[in-house]
Amino acid sequence: QLQASGGGLVQAGGSLRLSCAATRRTFSSYNMGWFRQAPGKEREFVAAISRSGGTRYYADSVKGRFTISRGNAKNTVYLQMNNLKPEDTAVYYCAADMEWYRMVARGTPEYWGKGTLVTVSS
Repeated sequence: QLQASGGGLVQAGGSLRLSCAATRRTFSSYNMGWFRQAPGKEREFVAAISRSGGTRYYADSVKGRFTISRGNAKNTVYLQMNNLKPEDTAVYYCAADMEWYRMVARGTPEYWGKGTLVTVSS
């Protein structure tokens, strides 16, 4: 139901835009988010956006560099990543949940998509 794409190899300081397409017709009813998992580390929260797009929340590590947005008409959520750093290297997953708190505070969203690999070289 959630398919992420847009990952790849980029040099430090570069940019990538990830996309996540949802197949649910009720996409606009869900809060959407991005998480990532680096090699040997636990999955961590990256960013989230509310149903209407009016509220956005970011992890401190990406604030000011990443921007989450959504296009409800296209059932798609995006993650624009600028000024990438080697420590941003990870598999990125999109997620969806009707409950904001469960996704953002607990990190346990109802739905997960398959990940897309982002590799940042130094």
